[in-house]
Amino acid sequence: MENEPLQPGSTQADFIKEELNFDIDPNDPLHKAALNEHPPEEWIDILGNGQLKKKVLKKGKNGTRPNRSDICTLNIIGKLKDDTTVENYEDLKIQLGDVEVIQGLDLAIALMDVGEVAEIEVNPRFAYGSLGKEPNIPPNACILYTVELKSSQLEEEIEILNVNQRKEIGNKKRERGNWWFTRNEPTLAIQCYRRALEFLLPMENRASYQNETEDTTTDAELQVLLEDRMKVYNNLAAAQMKTQAYDAALKSVESVLSCQPQNIKALFRKGKILHYKGEHALAYQTLLQAAKLEPETKAIQMELAILKEKNAKDAQHEKNLYRKMLGTHKNNISPKNSKKENKNNSPSKLTLSLIGGATAALVGIVLYRFVS
Repeated sequence: MENEPLQPGSTQADFIKEELNFDIDPNDPLHKAALNEHPPEEWIDILGNGQLKKKVLKKGKNGTRPNRSDICTLNIIGKLKDDTTVENYEDLKIQLGDVEVIQGLDLAIALMDVGEVAEIEVNPRFAYGSLGKEPNIPPNACILYTVELKSSQLEEEIEILNVNQRKEIGNKKRERGNWWFTRNEPTLAIQCYRRALEFLLPMENRASYQNETEDTTTDAELQVLLEDRMKVYNNLAAAQMKTQAYDAALKSVESVLSCQPQNIKALFRKGKILHYKGEHALAYQTLLQAAKLEPETKAIQMELAILKEKNAKDAQHEKNLYRKMLGTHKNNISPKNSKKENKNNSPSKLTLSLIGGATAALVGIVLYRFVS
């Protein structure tokens, strides 16, 4: 069925409906964009909300759309509404889906064929947002791009890359993650950092893929690769902390500390993570280790002061809790039992009357003797 040609007069939407039994609306903007059934010069609302639109200026070769992780070569010109050119790239290579360009372009390029030239209108939400981009893109700017998809190639298998190639690609993705992090986009930063680690982590069963360049790799080069990996893990932890993914962030810093037990950034972030998780005592001990290594760092000292106060409050709270428990135990006597105990402890009426009578007789005898 995959190779069965469409019948004359039928469309991709008809084929999907009839052969795959899938209900699809060919007039829906998202479906139209995916099916590529729109004539040139027609704007397609990719997301259906007007924030990302695409118009084909020149059709490409059908069936050549890039897939995620493909290496795309592009010509890009970006202009503001006043026709000011703010971006101009020739033969720009990106890895699709790794947000190496703004989100709007990353989404729209996936809907282009090789050889296609398209206009792509990107609203601020999927461009440079409220921050803009210095020096020439103001905040909340809508950008009109002219994009040509020149080629699309499969990414190379990581296993066949040598250390220097992995280092270059991994650091490029780390730097892109840093860029997203500074723009307060921690989720996109995390995506970039995780991709960076794929290139910087040690390869399993790598011996069968080694090439001549890999054979000449020195210990110093491998050490540099390790250093780069530690940077990524530290940055990944910072981004995960921003999203309050504290367990994941803790794993990231532990990955650093397992190789570099005295890494100050990792120790400091571990202390902060434990603090956020409410583990104040462990956080304090972790930050004490950091303070021994860098006693003059104000951020560490400030965090220690906060934790010292919280630990004191925690200790007082525990004392109060124990006292309350002990106090409840001492006073754990019901009113009925209390009455019974009072009855048992009080002398009977008969005993009191006998004692009273004897006392009165004794007093009478004494008075008789003294009076007489």
